[in-house]
Amino acid sequence: MNAGIKGLGVYIPQRKMTAGELAEKAGMPENIVIEKLGIKEKPLPGPDDHTCQMGIEAARDAINKTGVDPASIDMVIYIGEEYKEYPLWTAAIKLQEEIGAVNAFAFDMALRCGTTIMAVKMAKDMMIADPAIKTVLLAGGYRNVDFIDYENPRTRFMYNLGAGGGAMILERGTNQNIILGSHIITDGSFSEDVVVPVGGTKSPLTPEALEAGLYQLDVLDPEGMKARLEKKSMENFLKVIRIALKKSGCTQEDIDYVAILHMKRSAHHYVLNELGVSPDKSIYLEDYGHIGQMDQIISLQLAEERGMLKPGDIIILVSAGVGYAWGANVIRWG
Repeated sequence: MNAGIKGLGVYIPQRKMTAGELAEKAGMPENIVIEKLGIKEKPLPGPDDHTCQMGIEAARDAINKTGVDPASIDMVIYIGEEYKEYPLWTAAIKLQEEIGAVNAFAFDMALRCGTTIMAVKMAKDMMIADPAIKTVLLAGGYRNVDFIDYENPRTRFMYNLGAGGGAMILERGTNQNIILGSHIITDGSFSEDVVVPVGGTKSPLTPEALEAGLYQLDVLDPEGMKARLEKKSMENFLKVIRIALKKSGCTQEDIDYVAILHMKRSAHHYVLNELGVSPDKSIYLEDYGHIGQMDQIISLQLAEERGMLKPGDIIILVSAGVGYAWGANVIRWG
């Protein structure tokens, strides 16, 4: 039984931060922001660009493009961030209501920037296991840029965070854009390296913590994390791709397009080079920055709009999320 991608939707806020503006905030040369961090500009949330709301806008975009009747959607998975309109709130149910998916059941899931990869795998597995699930909507938003302090060099690798929404409609029993194999790796030894140190049960949010600027993303052991993660991260990027390809009956020589998260320019090219994939078979998201788990959806939609995909192409969706998690899906396009 096949499951495939029926359509995609994207929402990008109009407000932007340029490389020059980021450079000024971070106290670094603009050419370093552009060439090394790989950011020409990135979207920032406007006053109405709330996390779930951006997912709703992206879902509407996908529904409009595909012509899918919202009442025919059987399951809604919220793939956006836990930082959203309200704490302790199931965003998927709000999203379901707003798009008119009256016959669906809905739930949230989270694997940081690996959430979309995980959700594609989970949705496919659930559709195959349960004949009643025929149409699935994945949608959500991301604005963790709100937690970035550009004067904190420990979080420099997250200066690329932006804002936006993404959506994907999946169908069971289709021969369109078939989802093949997936592979996920998680490594709990990094689970407390990147955190917002206050606002949870260990250290509740107080006026003093806010005044001290602690309600921001931070790296608790930057040198230790770098030493432990640098080599392992690149190895695991390649590992999840190669294992997902093997599960799909493919090899890396079959790759026609790689939809990869935004990371520093050298890391992007390293992954492609190790796979033997030319740079023109991927899009470097230098005009978007890192919009979390929406990067793969944005990349795939851009590739489709630019005519970079053709029937039969083998496409890789690959990401990593703090925690740490790495994941890849293989798609046969067309």
